[in-house]
Amino acid sequence: MSFGFLGIQFGFALQNANVSRIFETLGAHKDELAILWLAAPVTGLLVQPIIGYYSDRTWHAKWGRRRPFFAIGAILATIALFLMPNSTVLWMAVLMLWLMDASINISMEPFRAFVGDMLPNEQRTDGFAMQSFFIGIGAVIASALPYIFTNWFGVSNVAADGGIPDSVKWSFYIGGIAYFLAVMWTVIKTEEYPPDDIEALKKENAEKGVFSGLIESFKGIFSMPKTMVQLAFVQFFSWFALFAMWIYTTSAVTSHVYGTSDTASELYNEGADWVGICFAIYNGIAAIVAFLLPVLAKRISRRMTHLVALCCGGLGLLSVYFISDPNLLLVAMVGVGIAWASILSMPYAMLSSILPANKMGYYMGVFNFFIVIPQIVAAGILGFILKTFLGNVSIYALVIGGISFILAGLLCLIVDDNDVAVDFAAESD
Repeated sequence: MSFGFLGIQFGFALQNANVSRIFETLGAHKDELAILWLAAPVTGLLVQPIIGYYSDRTWHAKWGRRRPFFAIGAILATIALFLMPNSTVLWMAVLMLWLMDASINISMEPFRAFVGDMLPNEQRTDGFAMQSFFIGIGAVIASALPYIFTNWFGVSNVAADGGIPDSVKWSFYIGGIAYFLAVMWTVIKTEEYPPDDIEALKKENAEKGVFSGLIESFKGIFSMPKTMVQLAFVQFFSWFALFAMWIYTTSAVTSHVYGTSDTASELYNEGADWVGICFAIYNGIAAIVAFLLPVLAKRISRRMTHLVALCCGGLGLLSVYFISDPNLLLVAMVGVGIAWASILSMPYAMLSSILPANKMGYYMGVFNFFIVIPQIVAAGILGFILKTFLGNVSIYALVIGGISFILAGLLCLIVDDNDVAVDFAAESD
């Protein structure tokens, strides 16, 4: 049921570790990186609620409820992953980021609701932990691919005339194939339970039109259950930190640790490859920690587990400022990996326990606003802050991200983690 996330994370990991590298290679300046990444969260803001809304209202006797969206997203994402590293100008790379992120979101959003559909409440923490495990494994392999191609197979790591290196191109090709095969394995090998009210929902869907999901999801922000509102604040600062890390780690590590900003140099590309290894490490840690978090949650509660994990991530990002040896970056990534494992599981486990089954996809779409909104905010202000107040030095973006992680952890203290689904009805009256 969760194996498809292995493929989805191939797409996300390649995007997160390499898009800033591609942008810089094609001529983007450091203060432009954040705004160029804006395509990704804006795409999520539009796509996720629509997909969540309509996946609730879909049923096919053979393909089920969520699996048609898995398959469509896999096909489109594979195409995008093949096209992205062949961008020849900056605007083309930005357009490919838009296509790639939209395609990944079509697959990913229903996967979150899939666990809520298929598992009883007492198994959902383990279910989301299993998703985190496959996310971690996929991201470890995908993040390390440019390094592997360069150092194990002798593929060129530097391209002439500011082009994309062959090591990056082949990484995206392998990622596209892995994405398609892993997601289609889940599509073929799983069966779904038919919803009781699907005919009524399909009729409602036909009457309301294509953009009803988007409109109703925005309205849903104002009718969220209490726990969801509290988790929204935690999500905001968690994903602000993550987006700062994904946008600026390549620039920060190559300039702060490797001492170069020349994208055509061998040293820059060596540093960029090492960022891939760093991302592989934090995802590998997440895959391992994913199975420890449910054990810890049973002892100290899910919200306190999430607090501890997010603070580990904050300390990890802050420590990068003090590092000059590239090998020590791997130690910093341990804290980030702990936070990432928790971000992928604990909020969803807490949330799914208070949501009605027939609106699981809808509310997961609403909840994802608090993933994409902080990314839009980060894309809109980080470049301005760096250029205006911090001398356009990328390492300070990671410092800001570390502080944001810790703030997100402290906000876990306000979360009421309810295990009884009836609480939703009580809060909605």
